[in-house]
Amino acid sequence: MSDATGATKTFTWEEYEYVKANCRACTEVGAANNSGADINQDGIEMPAVRILGVTANMSEIEDKTIAKGRFLINEEVSRSAKVCVIGTELKEKFFPNQSPLGQSMKVNGVPLQIVGMEEKRGAMFGDSLDRNIYIPVTLHLQMFGRGNGVQVHGKSAERETLLTAIEDAQTNLRNKRKLLGSEEDTFGIVNTQEVGNQVDQFTAGIAAVVVPITLITLIVGGIVVMNIMLVSVTERTKEIGIRKAIGATKGAIVLQFLLEAMTLTFFGGIVGVTLAVTISQLIMLFVPSLPASIPLWAVISGLSVSIGVGLVFGVLPARKAAKLDPIECLRYE
Repeated sequence: MSDATGATKTFTWEEYEYVKANCRACTEVGAANNSGADINQDGIEMPAVRILGVTANMSEIEDKTIAKGRFLINEEVSRSAKVCVIGTELKEKFFPNQSPLGQSMKVNGVPLQIVGMEEKRGAMFGDSLDRNIYIPVTLHLQMFGRGNGVQVHGKSAERETLLTAIEDAQTNLRNKRKLLGSEEDTFGIVNTQEVGNQVDQFTAGIAAVVVPITLITLIVGGIVVMNIMLVSVTERTKEIGIRKAIGATKGAIVLQFLLEAMTLTFFGGIVGVTLAVTISQLIMLFVPSLPASIPLWAVISGLSVSIGVGLVFGVLPARKAAKLDPIECLRYE
């Protein structure tokens, strides 16, 4: 998505229309504002829901995906229609066993007909993106007032032309506000591409720290497992001698101790996954807006790595057991 969002102390509706009419480098220009509200319907409550007033083209500007129904249309924005598009959390909370399309939902006492549901988006910085209700921006201004103005969102055709579109919108806003060349902007512009790059850099920085720590932890854990298995080999020397005396091959001895090492680390992985799931459930219980669910692929990966650690660090004890002389083993006390 190639877009830029301008946020100011107050953008008026007239300024939005001016930018929309004059920003030649912008393929789309939309308006949005947001407020919070507690939703209470049929005895079910959901606090701190974001009520987003948007123009119809915000679906294209923010590359939204609608899972059911449709997004708002221009005609509904023009006449301040009492319709809305909801996020998946609202659907699961208020309409768990039925389609939300055509249902009514009250926001601040105003009944809104649901015309669409957004696809699940997850969260960003601990703030759920599925707890949103989208309504026509004109209706939002009527319901919540014009005091906070609107945000102006723009989109360029290509990433390469994004800076040109930002400069075009900036020039138009300066002209509309009659700012001279030496005067500073009285508004702010957020380049979402730069924000995305900063998030990527932050994530890469975390990975650069976490990955080495994780590897060191796995190595230390593997050494602990190896030492446990070496002690086990020493304590079971006579057992190994008896097995060899009755025909057990080196391969059978190796397989036995490798399986024991992998079983040990597998159950260690089970304990780790159980703790992680418990902690994530507690986090979601006390901080519902912070998603902390653990996907199935992460559980499978964690258990696979645990078994792999047992396999790698179980080789030395297993080989030591296989090389023991059966006569010396039987003499061992």
